Formats: sequence, structure tokens, C-alpha cells
Amino acid sequence: MAATPNRQFKKICVLSEFNYGKHKEFVEATIDLGRSIAERKLHLVYGGGNRGLSKLVSEAAFIRGSQVLGIIPRALKPLGSLTNSSTGEELVVSGMQERIT
Repeated sequence: MAATPNRQFKKICVLSEFNYGKHKEFVEATIDLGRSIAERKLHLVYGGGNRGLSKLVSEAAFIRGSQVLGIIPRALKPLGSLTNSSTGEELVVSGMQERIT
């Protein structure tokens, strides 16, 4: 569905697996998604992890110029946050419910 001039998307939210395990074919598709997001000049909002598919889509979008915001629940931050990362901004929220609202 094509966007009309009055309803162009500026941000896109991507939620993905924390890792890709044995499904390595998803790696290329995820990187392509990140590149496409940047090519379309969209801002990426994602689950905030720095592992697996989450990391790949955020890096691919960020290095091509997209603004990237990772939203991560406080309890999951020790498992994979953006701390000391050059891949956009991070927002730590109280829990999963706050992350999706």
C-alpha cells in the first residue's frame, strides 16, 4: 500500500527475535530491512537489544543515517542494552507493558 502525501510514515517499529539461532537465513533479510528503512529516510524504533536480529536491524539502519531508538525494559537491560554503543539512543522503561504503549 503506497503512502499518500498527507500520510507518509516517518517512524517504523521493528520487534524481532533476540537471537537468530539456527535460522541464519534471517540475517541477510534483517540487514536488508535496516538498509531499506534508512533508504526511505524512516526513523527506527526497536526492542533495544544489542544481540541477534535486533542488533542487526538497528546497526544497518543507523550506519546508513536513520535515527534509531531502542526501548528496553529495565529488567532486560543487563541481558543486552545499548550502553556504550554507537547505535542510536536508548530509553529504559519500567516493564514490557510500558515498552509497547
